[in-house]
Amino acid sequence: MRPPILKRLLRRIAATAVLGLLAATLSVTTAQPAAAAGLQQVTGFGSNPGNLQMYAYTPAGLPANAPVVVALHGCTQTANAYYANSGWPRYADEWGFAVVFPQTTSANNALSCFGWFDPAEDTRGRGEAASIVQMVDYAKKTYGSDADRVYVTGLSAGGGMTADLLAAYPDVFAGGSVASGLPAQCATSQAAASGCQTGPQKLTPAQWGDKVRAAYPGYNGPWPRVAIWQGTSDYTVHPANATALRDQWTDVWGIGQTPSSTDSLPGSTTRTVYNDASGRPAVEMYSVSGMGHGLPVSPGSGDRQCGSTAAYFLDTLCSTYYTGVFWGLDGGTEPGDPDGPDDPGDPGPGDPGPAQCYTATNYAHVTAGRAHMSGGYVYANGSGQNMGLYNVFVSHTLKESPTGYFVIADSGCTG
Repeated sequence: MRPPILKRLLRRIAATAVLGLLAATLSVTTAQPAAAAGLQQVTGFGSNPGNLQMYAYTPAGLPANAPVVVALHGCTQTANAYYANSGWPRYADEWGFAVVFPQTTSANNALSCFGWFDPAEDTRGRGEAASIVQMVDYAKKTYGSDADRVYVTGLSAGGGMTADLLAAYPDVFAGGSVASGLPAQCATSQAAASGCQTGPQKLTPAQWGDKVRAAYPGYNGPWPRVAIWQGTSDYTVHPANATALRDQWTDVWGIGQTPSSTDSLPGSTTRTVYNDASGRPAVEMYSVSGMGHGLPVSPGSGDRQCGSTAAYFLDTLCSTYYTGVFWGLDGGTEPGDPDGPDDPGDPGPGDPGPAQCYTATNYAHVTAGRAHMSGGYVYANGSGQNMGLYNVFVSHTLKESPTGYFVIADSGCTG
């Protein structure tokens, strides 16, 4: 028989061990969400007049002065769905930038749509638009995001809100990407919204441009660079909206509606480019043949593949990759700044990196998106050089520099 004092001591040790194990378990449980990478909710980002929720993804080791992208979901979607399927986290990791995912709820709209048709929500200093800009301000202060490299993208209603944000806050956003969306200020009431979706008013480019100029009176530029993504078989937001968006933003830039170049991309996609006076792309329109209503994605591990298929995430090509390159997020020269954010000749995130070289058949070059086919012949993307017949018997080496610009380099490829 153990003495009473020994029994009390053993009971105390056992109890201490149980409490210690419980404390360790609780410590692991509570520490795990903070340590796990992924989408994180942010509270207290501002007065939040639009009653939105803020979520953010910040890659490990994100440097100061990195870009920030705002990504807006479509109706019936959530921030998490856009995070999981759009492909933005992949390129945030690879290229180094933060992503903010605003979320609206059924408390704001029965279908959880951003209010792109409501002047109380989509105009400067008001409602949801003001809440989103507060999220941008939070990112600048908390993540050290570069105020000159803030971008916004969105799908459907999120695309309509993207266009409105670009019009209302051209001093905040350096670029935008509207996927299956609407031109800025197409509708100013919910009753008028369906009319915009099925076919916006037949306005002239100047009239569409006036809607942008009226959103922030007195502002004279610089204007955001705008990518437009649209499926030709979209019967929710009809393709006429892409044309109206093209008319609107080319007019704002004062560059007319005659394309500077047109080429073919994977996924039966035609890219039409409208350059500014300096020869840099200001507006790009991507028309995806046969695609319905949704964001183009391309699941896979290739460098130009991203995202996953789900409702309104459609397997065609990785729109996120091409949008990021258009904005200069990949580290190539930014469209609006020939020398990048650094001084000329000073290598850095805004200057062109070393050239990449690819040797393959003409067929493989087209499949990989480095060239396009027209009339049975293959042409290098960017330079437009004739590479010969579209087949597996003709091979070339292509040099890529800057990103997306290819030249024939059969005699030798150096950086």
